[in-house]
Amino acid sequence: MQDLVARVLKGEVRAAARACRLVDDRAPGYRALLKEIYPNTRAAFWIGVTGSPGAGKSTLVAAMVKHFRAAGKRVAVVAIDPSSPFSGGAILGDRVRMQQHFEDPEVFIRSLATRGALGGLSRSAVDVARVLSAWGAEVVLLETVGVGQDEFDVIFAAETSVVVVAPGMGDSVQAMKAGILECAHVFALNKSDLAGADRTAADLEQALALGGALHAWVPAVVRCVATQNQGIDTLLAQIEQHRVWQLSSAVGRQARTERVRRNLLTHLRHDAVERVLLQHAEPLSQLASQVEAGTLDPYSASEQLLGTLLD
Repeated sequence: MQDLVARVLKGEVRAAARACRLVDDRAPGYRALLKEIYPNTRAAFWIGVTGSPGAGKSTLVAAMVKHFRAAGKRVAVVAIDPSSPFSGGAILGDRVRMQQHFEDPEVFIRSLATRGALGGLSRSAVDVARVLSAWGAEVVLLETVGVGQDEFDVIFAAETSVVVVAPGMGDSVQAMKAGILECAHVFALNKSDLAGADRTAADLEQALALGGALHAWVPAVVRCVATQNQGIDTLLAQIEQHRVWQLSSAVGRQARTERVRRNLLTHLRHDAVERVLLQHAEPLSQLASQVEAGTLDPYSASEQLLGTLLD
């Protein structure tokens, strides 16, 4: 393990790939690896990219990678694809969409399956991103699965979140639903060469103006056409402005602190569930049988199991 950690910190691609696999599979020793590399993960800038299916997230991410590489930055992409609820498998399509970057040794693309996780990110996405930060990535792009309006995990994982929208995918009411305005630090209006782009931009700007008094940071709406590499410079400039704001303002620093706290709570929740499943499998099965038979309600069952854990 020590040898693997040393090789990751030296920037070896094969070592990083092996470490990512170890972390994603939750193989023996993965915790020790994460503890060792953690002090070397804080320099990377994490950017979350989320949005509905069809908005062009993967194409936009590929365009962003191209611009970061032109600036001489080492880049990592952690892309999440949905798992089948039946087979558990996933089509890791981002590896296909980003082929142009595969031969670049300064770009590391890792696709992960959701494995049933909700919120747009898989359970191991943050840990894999930390491995790639330790590998030497200056920028880590986290692309969510693209399931709709409830992908809020990314805002607590990434320092800056980009919500990708496209013309014809909803009106101003849709834009205000389910906290999408709170999720975005920057809106990328992709495919802005299509009809309806002006209406979509106006809807977003109107919704932001209505909610602007509630937030210290008001997201910009950046028009871009990722397939033609248009507007990417402006988008990255807005992302950088948000990063500077976080580092230089009291409200921004408070937001960073809250993000760290939420990540810690997420780890605690996952660890607690794992402990219950591993150490209390038999009592859990017995309680589940009683609930199924109707002799016990799920609320009392939960309280009983929780009492066992706290004793």
